[in-house]
Amino acid sequence: MLHSTFKNRLAEIDWNSAKELIDGTSTAQVEQALYKTGKRTLTDFAHLISPAATPFVEEIARLSNRSTLQRFGNTVQLYAPMYLSNECQNICTYCGFSFDNKIDRLTLSDAQIISEYEAIKILGFDHILLVTGEANKTVHTDYIGHAIDLAKSYFSNITIEVQPLEQADYEFLKQKGLYAVLVYQETYNREKYPTYHPKGKKSNFDYRLETAERIGRAGIHKIGLGVLLGLEDWRVDSFFTAMHLDFLEKLFWQLKFSISFPRIRPNESCFEPNVIMSDRELAQLIGAYRLFNENVELSLSTRESKAFRDNAFRLGITSMSAGSKTDPGGYSLKAHALEQFAIDDNRTPQQFARKIKESGYEAVWKDWF
Repeated sequence: MLHSTFKNRLAEIDWNSAKELIDGTSTAQVEQALYKTGKRTLTDFAHLISPAATPFVEEIARLSNRSTLQRFGNTVQLYAPMYLSNECQNICTYCGFSFDNKIDRLTLSDAQIISEYEAIKILGFDHILLVTGEANKTVHTDYIGHAIDLAKSYFSNITIEVQPLEQADYEFLKQKGLYAVLVYQETYNREKYPTYHPKGKKSNFDYRLETAERIGRAGIHKIGLGVLLGLEDWRVDSFFTAMHLDFLEKLFWQLKFSISFPRIRPNESCFEPNVIMSDRELAQLIGAYRLFNENVELSLSTRESKAFRDNAFRLGITSMSAGSKTDPGGYSLKAHALEQFAIDDNRTPQQFARKIKESGYEAVWKDWF
């Protein structure tokens, strides 16, 4: 029976039970999940991300690469994130935009938005991700809708990563030309969630959890999920993310979905990760997602190093940012003191595209869906 909401589904499996499932995995269970011929289950995913699967990372990568080539071919989509504002009404202990951080705040004017669009277009992008802090009074639905109106003259594919909105807001933005929405739960650990989000609308765990369903009911073409890797046990958080994905795909079977893998990077908050995730473990997680779901888009940002990103598309990654700026006006105003977090891969889009081509892949600048 299909659950009416993911909140109900999530209530059926507590954090510790999920951890026991993952940590209790045997070598035989890993091999069974790895070489399974039919569709892999959520339990198979748990086995593939388990500590017992760590020795199998190379085999996970080999099989996930084969699956990716069969479904997506040897193409990697490139996109540019553009920050409209760093104003935020939430206090989040890990974020450079947190309300209590003493940084300069900026919300772009029409002229500044257009200047950013033109700078990004010159770089060659046709797919843009519009990002804001969560400040309902400043970067409200009308502001976002207007930014989309301005973007349509420059880009054929527009995605947003903003504060959770109501279904009617998403319906309004879809009419404006919005293609996709990214909304990350940050962590599915309900008990620990308030520790990281002590103040602001984001402190409402359930409202954020139910956002993807509001997006789906509004008919937005693609929904992006993820957690902030480094807050809690990445294996357990990723298990619940995969559960969320599985639930949404059954409920909104006609839509597309993506998973992102943000690891905590240095920022104004000076937050130190509670859990350190190695590159090998991130490779394991990416490969496990591809084997679990051959159709989901897997996205990786410039948070990661050159060395890791140069090999990520062989793990199952299909979408990557390039030449990213994480501050409002970063492409044309050059006000880098406002950035949300420090990026690691500083190559230009053209430099990164050349590296992809040298590796036998093709960098594409538009969404193929």
